[in-house]
Amino acid sequence: MARKRDLVDQSMTRRNLLKAGALGTVGAAAAGTVLALPGLGQSPGNQAGQASHHDMMTVGHLSPGSFDPNAFLTHFDAGLVSELPSGQVLREYEFIAEDREIEVAPGVFYPAWTYNGQVPGPTIRCTEGDRIRVRFINRGSHSHSIHFHGMHPSNMDGAFEPVNPGRSFVYEFNAEPFGLHLYHCHTVPIKRHIHKGLYGAFIVDPKAGRPPAREMVMVMNGFDTNFDNENEVYAVNTVAFHYQKYPIRIRQGELVRIYVVNVTEFDLLNSFHIHGNLFRLYRTGTDLTRYEWTDVVALCQGERAVLEFTYNHPGPFMFHAHQSEFAELGWSGVFLVEAPHV
Repeated sequence: MARKRDLVDQSMTRRNLLKAGALGTVGAAAAGTVLALPGLGQSPGNQAGQASHHDMMTVGHLSPGSFDPNAFLTHFDAGLVSELPSGQVLREYEFIAEDREIEVAPGVFYPAWTYNGQVPGPTIRCTEGDRIRVRFINRGSHSHSIHFHGMHPSNMDGAFEPVNPGRSFVYEFNAEPFGLHLYHCHTVPIKRHIHKGLYGAFIVDPKAGRPPAREMVMVMNGFDTNFDNENEVYAVNTVAFHYQKYPIRIRQGELVRIYVVNVTEFDLLNSFHIHGNLFRLYRTGTDLTRYEWTDVVALCQGERAVLEFTYNHPGPFMFHAHQSEFAELGWSGVFLVEAPHV
């Protein structure tokens, strides 16, 4: 008898899931857990806990101690901060690569390669001109590295210096330019190392800062749970339908800023769309004034953007990939816009 924590079997292909109505509509047997739709709150004529073909969600809860997408959403790691003799700010980090099984939907587990035990890795945040020092320790079963997007010396690039298991390396450079960047393993085969989970967001703030806002980071990713080079599960911040099941609460009239990074493997494009609104789109976040005014953005792997918007109307509003297949396989969420308290 298969263990409950076994990986999804070969029948859980994305094509079969979509034929059956996708992860979230009629449900699918996976790793001993049924994925179905309890519905968002209480729909008219629908009893609590019953599945609905009009909603997309998962049944059950993540295992205790699992990665928390809610906490990750607003956690920015400033590192251990000190000052160099020159007066330059130094931010120190320790990254540990390790093999770890992660939960990508309730009861659905994936054998990942992780930075600091999580996928995505920690969101690094600093200010342009800061000195970044990352001590990287490889406790995994394969050689790994860290490649940072942005500007740095060639010997800090992470492309030609794989770190073997049991070894370590120190990356050190000045953070530049300001904007939204990312980091990921650059050890070959790069496709495998990225898809297995070795990536994260790297935010470099402008020295003058950005206007005050409610800030969040969303890393678009996918998981090939049966190893056929095709994703069966899609998400932002790893867990399918998490923000559909647990809507993100924002306030009416509040400026919201989302740092969006696409690291989806096996698909040429991923996208981000919001309902009932448009956003200011700052590509790569390296310009504070020029932007596009739209409600959907398509990104290749490694592309990223800073999105800013304000909702004028209260209520639930969906956000999701505008590839419908991705949305039906987990990449879908809800902003719950609440009117200010009187």
